[in-house]
Amino acid sequence: MKLDILAFASHPDDIELGCAGTLIAHVAAGKKVGIVDLTEGELGTRGTPEIRLQEASDAANVMGIAVRENLGFADGFFQNDRVHQLQVIQKIRQYQPEIVIANAIYDRHPDHGRGAELLTESCFKAGLKMIRTIDEQGEAQEAWRPRVVYHYIQDRLITPDIVVDVTPYWEKKMEAIRAFRSQFYNPDSTSPNTYISSPEFLDFVEARAKELGHAIGVTYGEGFTKERYIGVRNLFDLV
Repeated sequence: MKLDILAFASHPDDIELGCAGTLIAHVAAGKKVGIVDLTEGELGTRGTPEIRLQEASDAANVMGIAVRENLGFADGFFQNDRVHQLQVIQKIRQYQPEIVIANAIYDRHPDHGRGAELLTESCFKAGLKMIRTIDEQGEAQEAWRPRVVYHYIQDRLITPDIVVDVTPYWEKKMEAIRAFRSQFYNPDSTSPNTYISSPEFLDFVEARAKELGHAIGVTYGEGFTKERYIGVRNLFDLV
């Protein structure tokens, strides 16, 4: 299956918080979108890997995602090294996305910045034919380099290079976030409180989206940073 967009996340729920509205918007426009989670989030205080995998699947159904996989890297301990790069390269070559979306370039959680670095290097190396990878059927994969890599913005505010209007898809984004019932605010939960489990955290998520939306004259926005200059053929493609 060839995808138009392949989004990567260090943890299940990174996508939902950072760029779910953008993915939903592109699904609505007829694009094929996939997600690869690098870890199962097993170091999280609340929930279990099994619960989070089910929640990730539920969120993918809400968003209309064509495929969602989990590479099972070690939460908190995966590295930007050859072993991990080859596994990411294999997925890039498998799905041949035009656009890759990855974690924030730096953030409160060190896995996020490290995941961003891993994807930056892997996307480049996926285009090198002398790096050989094998698909699930044991066949050699063709080299493939995405046209562009963007990074979503997470907990720490980073000045965006692009803001996407996600206003029509805001409620669907919040539904995808709430699919992670073990992680976010649930008045019936008896699990320990965490940084992201308070009602104030979801208020912050909405406030951030409103701030970014305000910057482009809409209600809700999601911000991204670029790795290279963005080129257009027509100024009217920019709003």
